[in-house]
Amino acid sequence: MSENNKYFVLRQKAVPEVLLKVVEAKRLLDSGKVVSVQEAADIAGISRSSFYKYKDDIFPFHDNSKGRTITMMVQLDDEPGLLSLILKIVADFHANILTIHQSIPVSGVASLTLSVEVLSDTGDVSQMAETIEEQQGVHYLKILARE
Repeated sequence: MSENNKYFVLRQKAVPEVLLKVVEAKRLLDSGKVVSVQEAADIAGISRSSFYKYKDDIFPFHDNSKGRTITMMVQLDDEPGLLSLILKIVADFHANILTIHQSIPVSGVASLTLSVEVLSDTGDVSQMAETIEEQQGVHYLKILARE
């Protein structure tokens, strides 16, 4: 796995201020208190470009408590057995699969959107994502949401 795709858990005091402000701007947008990125960025005290630069790379960590849902998007090659292997990894980490949607492959590549419920005995979600991303035929994995 490339260095750019590793996941880390940090204490808040170790996170640069700009990233904490991006999280705040995202929270404002998600809450519906503001409707534009510019307004959220202004309230959080960051530039719009900083928001866009980091918005996909920072999100609050929620522990693996029962009932949490993680939605991820995986870009993968259209190869027999690859989807089955990904689903097995999710099962091996004891997460409950809620939804699966795979696009029709274009040029031999498909997009998979997968929502999983984190159960009380689910393993480390970051490790699960990393294990999926390390599989031959997986181009990348992106966590879209945590609820």
